[in-house]
Amino acid sequence: MTSMALSSVLAGLDATAVSTALPSIIHDLGTSQGYVWIANSYLLTTTAFTPIFGQTANIFGRNALTLFAIIVFAIGSAIAGPAPTLGALVAGRAIQGIGCAGLNTMVEMVVCDLVPLRERGKFMGFIFGIYAVSTTIGPIVGGAFATFVTWRWVFYINLPLSGLTLGMVIVSLKALPKGSNPESKSSIKRIDFAGNALLVTAITSILLALTWGGEQFPWSSWRTILPLVLGLAGLPLFLLLQTKVPEPTTPLRLFANRTSLAGFWCAFIHNMLIFWVLFALPIYFQAVLRSSAFRSGVSILPTAAVFAPITIVSGGVMSKLGRYRPLLIVGFAFIPISIGLLTRLDETTSTGYWAGIQIIGAVGYGIITPVTLPTILTPLAESDVAVGTATWAFMRGFGTIWGAAIPLAIFNSKADQLVSARLGDNEMARAALANGGAYTLAAGGSLYSALDLDGNPALAAVVKRIYVDSLRLCWQVALAFALFGFLLSFVVKELHMRGELETEFGLAETPTSKADEATGEHSPSESA
Repeated sequence: MTSMALSSVLAGLDATAVSTALPSIIHDLGTSQGYVWIANSYLLTTTAFTPIFGQTANIFGRNALTLFAIIVFAIGSAIAGPAPTLGALVAGRAIQGIGCAGLNTMVEMVVCDLVPLRERGKFMGFIFGIYAVSTTIGPIVGGAFATFVTWRWVFYINLPLSGLTLGMVIVSLKALPKGSNPESKSSIKRIDFAGNALLVTAITSILLALTWGGEQFPWSSWRTILPLVLGLAGLPLFLLLQTKVPEPTTPLRLFANRTSLAGFWCAFIHNMLIFWVLFALPIYFQAVLRSSAFRSGVSILPTAAVFAPITIVSGGVMSKLGRYRPLLIVGFAFIPISIGLLTRLDETTSTGYWAGIQIIGAVGYGIITPVTLPTILTPLAESDVAVGTATWAFMRGFGTIWGAAIPLAIFNSKADQLVSARLGDNEMARAALANGGAYTLAAGGSLYSALDLDGNPALAAVVKRIYVDSLRLCWQVALAFALFGFLLSFVVKELHMRGELETEFGLAETPTSKADEATGEHSPSESA
């Protein structure tokens, strides 16, 4: 469990640490529009490759793929750290994302193999709690490195962490079955290459549209509409293709019952809203409250302080009660309250108010975090643990893409309208803030210096209101998703959580345990 928790640190820390280091990265490597792919390339490969790990885990075994994921993640970090150009950095981030896809999937899968469904909550709560801490302190770590050392250490730090994790995993997972022979041609043929290629293409197309829309091209442009339509059409085509292959990446039987289906969408909405808040709040802190990138990372600490312990407690409560539905409903009740209060943020909001809102939201997010996977797996057979877990991780990753892209698109579109309406007589400010400039200047930490707002208080007040009103629309749309998640939680049925474990990928029997079986005794590992 410790080695799995450390693996989750690798994935969680890197997912958000880059956000506050972006100003320094942009300053060193250039300010071209391509900088958005520093984050997007990571999100793309993380999401697109997650189902592949789910399918191949049944072929090659959990231990080999866990080691592979750590090594790939380290290779991507080694490329991104010393990257001399933006293109090299984006390539390194894409490779990191492949490793992260494996880490996110294999950690949960290994826990599912070792612990019966009824008992998974407390173990998942522990690991998710560690992940929550690493995700929420990521912006602080990134800001600290960028401010006091160099942004390159955001990636360099992954190398010793990867080495430590690799060593622990080699030791701790050696008792797991190896799976099929990786060198066997029949094993390779079992991989759904066509389906996986179609899924990667569809996700890439959707992310291109979400990245371009409202920034490089208008939402009405064919350059935005065409890739979005093709990408969204590719997803049902992928599911149709899954009915034609003998060993599908995402079998349709996973969605055959309402509890698992609702659980998948709850996981999507939950992760989308987490990253929605993590991406939008720093813009408020930096543009409206004038916090530095590092300070804005510190301002998210109330989320970290509450998210992790609530996640651990929620997992323990679920294991104790053997029930997941009440926790899902209660968690989704807190989230709309939090987001509704976020719509009231403005330039006069007190520290206690925005910190309190984060605490309310963190309670909701923390309660739900260890619950969605058991919700999905309870109605499914143990043989579907791998593909079910991978599909759950895919939906979370897909939610992350939308949680990062949609608020940005909403913010840019609304900001363009307000800039045109309120800054019509100030050509310099209008040119700087239009077409995605409002987000770029805020994220880069150069808003006030670029527009000389300190020397023009009247203009500063207008610009702040543009940010407040644009972000308010972001929160209002997020509120609609949160309310939908709350209603969706009632669709879930309460089913019996299995207290026994039936899997071919659990811990292998040791000679000692066999001897104990002959004498009618049980080893501590068997009892656990």
